[in-house]
Amino acid sequence: MKVAVWDTYVTKKDGGIMHFDIIAPEEIKDAAIIYSYGKEYLITKGQQGQPITSNECRFCHIETLQPAWEVEIKNQGYFINEMENCK
Repeated sequence: MKVAVWDTYVTKKDGGIMHFDIIAPEEIKDAAIIYSYGKEYLITKGQQGQPITSNECRFCHIETLQPAWEVEIKNQGYFINEMENCK
């Protein structure tokens, strides 16, 4: 299975920048769906209401599904790869 990686930078409520990738099946091309995944994730981090648009989240590339991502993608449709300032 191939997945699409969406590179995302969101300004946190304290002004810091969260950097994470939204990883979803490559068939999902509707950016609004990808942004909704990001908004779900932000709620889990206490950052609900922060914008995720084409300014914050952009398609980056296609790659092969990694085993560590597979369960979450099958269960919720996407995987979040936390990169920087996501705690």
